[in-house]
Amino acid sequence: MTFYSQHANRGKTQILASYQGPDGVVSTTVTSLGDSRLAAPIVDALNRISALATVPVSVHDRRERHVGYYPSKHLAALTDPAARAGLLSGAHSLWYEYVCLRLHQALADLENALAAVPDPIKIAIRSELNVEESELRSAVAEFSGEDSGPEADTLRHWEFGRPFVNHDDGVRTLDHETREQLDLQEAGITAEEREKAVANLRVLVTAHAQCTDMWASLDDPCRDIFAEPYDSDGFFVTVRAPEPGDDADGSWEIEVGRWEPDDPEEEFEEHSSATGSTVVRCVLPASPTADEISGLLHFVGEQPKVLAEWADAHLGAVLEGTALVVTKRYES
Repeated sequence: MTFYSQHANRGKTQILASYQGPDGVVSTTVTSLGDSRLAAPIVDALNRISALATVPVSVHDRRERHVGYYPSKHLAALTDPAARAGLLSGAHSLWYEYVCLRLHQALADLENALAAVPDPIKIAIRSELNVEESELRSAVAEFSGEDSGPEADTLRHWEFGRPFVNHDDGVRTLDHETREQLDLQEAGITAEEREKAVANLRVLVTAHAQCTDMWASLDDPCRDIFAEPYDSDGFFVTVRAPEPGDDADGSWEIEVGRWEPDDPEEEFEEHSSATGSTVVRCVLPASPTADEISGLLHFVGEQPKVLAEWADAHLGAVLEGTALVVTKRYES
């Protein structure tokens, strides 16, 4: 619904809101700051909030060959801090709850960014969120044929299927492909299984968000964390959540793998042609917390050489520095 940007003007940095109005794109000044370094994280968080709030009410829910709409309960969290806890509960669908989790993170990032600015700036930013939430809610209500109260002039134009937002949050949360893949993961599972799968997704995504000081990617999507720290000599670690609906063997797993050159006579190098293979696997006896996963990944990031030692561990051994037990070895 809205793009946010920063613009230098007369020694200050303006935060601008740009949106589609009745006569085209309009830009208005939200507030201004004396330090551009304070503006950047605010603009980043506002763009993520706008996109994550707008897209779920702008696309069809096409799970299991049905066509419906996603909930709009998340809109309350833009202006009501008490409603933000609701973004971390519920099990509507894997993709919608994933977006709600990312929205919760973006709102928390905004509050952190606002902690360093004067009160008038905080008031202006929160007022902007009030406008965003109010106009979007009003437009969605009109589209749905609901009674939204007295008719008011809408300055920010919204059209279903064509959200005027920045989709790229760096982890492809709002991509059509991500939504389709998450829908496939939950196809055919029960409501109870979906609730468990959503809980696992929250743990994995939260752990990934906490790993800001090392290279780690969220893959599959949102079922694996793959981490290959610098100077690990070609070793890597994968944290894998259970498959949704997999009651027979629904356990979390930690795997240590290694890149092996496709040419046996070639030493491992960063730009070699290589194939990754699992060396050891540890099946966890209980579901981990996000802090436990991120703690493990931080340990690996600080001591990347430990991966080579873990890869040599025998069946039944405890990996050094952890409580993880090797439950399977793979011979290369």
